[in-house]
Amino acid sequence: MKTPHQSPVWAAAAAWLAFFNITPPSHADEAPSGGAQDVVIVDQLDPDGPFEKIWQPFIAKWNEKHLVVSYGLQLREKPDMGDLVCSISRDSGKTWSPPVMIFDHRVANGTQRFAYNNSVLFKAPDQDILWCFAMRCPTYYPNSEDSELCAAYSGDGGFSWNPVELTMKYHGAAITCAGIVPVKDEKEGTRFLLPIHRNTKRGDPLGSRDQFVLESRDLLSWKLADYIRQPEDQPVFLHEGNIAAGDAPGELKIVMRTATYGREKVMDPPLAWSSVSQDGGRTWSTGKPEPELPNFRAKSFYGRDSLGQHLYIYNDHADRNGLFTKIQSPGGAWSEPRVFFDENTRNSYPTLIEEEPGKWLAVWDSSTDLSRKRTVIRFGRFTSAR
Repeated sequence: MKTPHQSPVWAAAAAWLAFFNITPPSHADEAPSGGAQDVVIVDQLDPDGPFEKIWQPFIAKWNEKHLVVSYGLQLREKPDMGDLVCSISRDSGKTWSPPVMIFDHRVANGTQRFAYNNSVLFKAPDQDILWCFAMRCPTYYPNSEDSELCAAYSGDGGFSWNPVELTMKYHGAAITCAGIVPVKDEKEGTRFLLPIHRNTKRGDPLGSRDQFVLESRDLLSWKLADYIRQPEDQPVFLHEGNIAAGDAPGELKIVMRTATYGREKVMDPPLAWSSVSQDGGRTWSTGKPEPELPNFRAKSFYGRDSLGQHLYIYNDHADRNGLFTKIQSPGGAWSEPRVFFDENTRNSYPTLIEEEPGKWLAVWDSSTDLSRKRTVIRFGRFTSAR
């Protein structure tokens, strides 16, 4: 159901009233025909505003009913560059606040101004702090391919944010997209893994397109763990990978978006690729195709629930209309695909977190029709139990 356009002042006032339960929510979507349930619109692009798209959301849980969704607002004429904001729900996702600024391209950092994108939220288990990791790039750059990692934290559940400067022992471009995975080590304590990729070939003929993993012990200092190597005779642009527990005990697995290495086209056959680590993410195997997991040069979600099932959510065509899901039972085969969300709209960049065993909270960027992509952020619920 398309939300009628309102003036910015009234829209903000109405959203805050709904947020504090003074008026009923007015932006609930009609029930979808697929797997995602209780779908609502978190935020919608103002067609008269300075932004071209609203895109790439990420979700975190602050407490039982308090949820935070971060997402980007893309500046016009600046591909993949803009502001990062978040919306907050204190009723388990039924209503959402107006956007709160996390990173603002208008605010100078010393002598430079940056534009931002691809937020990644993370609440460490032993901290009452919500982290937002992202990428920033000088605003005069034509695109964000040569970004660096940046971060901010919130101690009040997303209502205010404090930027911090990271210590980077990895030197090079860094493009974020997927969540942080904590790994417990009996001798060394918890390590945090962050999948990253780079695409410096667009601006440098001697650049590279690589998926790799950063690691940290304190979330402030990051270093390179390892690259996901490619077959020497078949280079592939591996990127936007998600890390989750693998099939074997103690194994980690990363499943990645793919494209041809040279011109970034859909692979033939159009499949995701994967790599595994047997040592807590320090080293990774050479990437290989996943015969049961389609990928049409689009970000997909890969994760494992606490029941031991693996979940894969993806676009089944390069036009990024509907989203579909496949589920793998522990030690079993992948299921046949079923619809996750397909309402004659454009949908992409799904991110999920498990709320209860086999029950997930989901966000993705979407639209209200097929004519234009990335005009709304949607939230819903999904059950992975088959």
